[in-house]
Amino acid sequence: MEAASLSGVISYTKLFGSSPYSRISRLIPGGRYVASVSRHSSEPEGFNDADKTSSQALVVSSSVSNTQNVSILKGPNLSFRPMQKGNWNLQANCAVGVCNFGKNVVEESRYTHATEEKLGVLLLNLGGPETLNDVQPFLYNLFADPDIIRLPRLFKFLQRPLAKLISVVRAPKSKEGYAAIGGGSPLRKITDEQADALRMALEAKKIHANVYVGMRYWYPFTEEAIEQIKRDRITKLVVLPLYPQFSISTTGSSIRVLQCIFREDQYLSRLPVSVILSWYQRQGYIRSMADLIEKELERFAKPEEVMIFFSAHGVPLSYVEDAGDPYKDQMEECIYLIMQELKARGIRNDHTLAYQVGCRTQVSTFAQKMKTVMLNFFFMLNSQSRVGPVQWLKPYTDEVLVELGQKGVKSLLAVPISFVSEHIETLEEIDMEYKHLALESGIENWGRVPALGCTSSFIADLADAVVEALPSAKALSTSKDAAEESEYDPLRYLIKMFFGSILAFILLLTPKVFHAFRNHLF
Repeated sequence: MEAASLSGVISYTKLFGSSPYSRISRLIPGGRYVASVSRHSSEPEGFNDADKTSSQALVVSSSVSNTQNVSILKGPNLSFRPMQKGNWNLQANCAVGVCNFGKNVVEESRYTHATEEKLGVLLLNLGGPETLNDVQPFLYNLFADPDIIRLPRLFKFLQRPLAKLISVVRAPKSKEGYAAIGGGSPLRKITDEQADALRMALEAKKIHANVYVGMRYWYPFTEEAIEQIKRDRITKLVVLPLYPQFSISTTGSSIRVLQCIFREDQYLSRLPVSVILSWYQRQGYIRSMADLIEKELERFAKPEEVMIFFSAHGVPLSYVEDAGDPYKDQMEECIYLIMQELKARGIRNDHTLAYQVGCRTQVSTFAQKMKTVMLNFFFMLNSQSRVGPVQWLKPYTDEVLVELGQKGVKSLLAVPISFVSEHIETLEEIDMEYKHLALESGIENWGRVPALGCTSSFIADLADAVVEALPSAKALSTSKDAAEESEYDPLRYLIKMFFGSILAFILLLTPKVFHAFRNHLF
């Protein structure tokens, strides 16, 4: 694949290239598990053939505060240098970029604007079950996403059967976690509040915009938000994922859903769009995080002795090493910038970073081990698959907590750094599981920084990011390359599904699979 190399452009060439990640992760009609049967009868126009590989150009913005130029990615030692691995080809001293797919280039919009321009902002988030009855279908949607469970091409037909199996078996344990935080995730409520706050912040800047919420794995789904955007006849759209750092499994997955939807819809394909891929390095965000940390430190009797403990969501190591996911480097730079801000305020506490291995990660690990079982079963491997234990980003949060206790650390302030809203990983895993482990390990004073939520300085910075992204909005290309046109064969698809179902049934009855269930799910 050839990617355009432009001055002041960020080219995410590997992410949307011909790797296993290039396949669109949205399920075709009837494939997504939803709580209501009516969901299947109201699939929006233009959502067919969602599994085809996308080949289109997408305007993006990697949002950087306009007061300074900083490198977008940092290496393990947090030195200011661009990342080379994974062929991400990032040029860092810019605020706007282009994602290139195949040989297509960005086209200027020929869209005929309405008399009055209508601006839309789409907030993307993970989503979460609102009731205990939603847990199992939510888990199905989560693990039916090929960006969460990466299967080799040969085993793609097992994606949904495997997701169904995992969701059914794991649901009882996951329900316990959600029951402990009130019976459901607060993520939708908080995201709706953030959308309202962002709309008001834009109004204060004399910018009138409709702000929409699209969730990846639960209501309101991204597809529903896009349908409302069409009904409202939005003429320019800014897409803002609520993940500070970019990862294939979060922002990347949501962007591929948008790719598919926009490619198949005539109206949307001409709509000027700007996507903010990451914004962890914005000064407003950094200062807002520093404000929260400084405030929580003051609650300790001896603030200067507190260890600042950054806890980030974990991803498989293969995402970083094999697919070039910039998540780890962006996470390390984000923490570096926050600590620099704290030092400028005279706060020089020790700090460390660890990655969570909670409920979602544990289920993903099991899924990856299931993949290994299948690969061993057929004695077939490819470059994206490694037989053996599944490695995740280290160090692990639980292991670091024990080590800190053994080293005599008595006061610790936990800082969730991957998300900006309270959810299961903050309310149950950190506040309950990790707190209990820390106290058991000898840590006497525990504190936790709240998620940013609707913090005024944070919302104001998001509004600034939206304003800065507006000039870069361009229409998406709707052309498809020859390889994509020839890839989808309905007859071949039906044959694969038929024999795949039989094969899946046989695989799931093998002793190795039962052994995996006994060791990793029960």
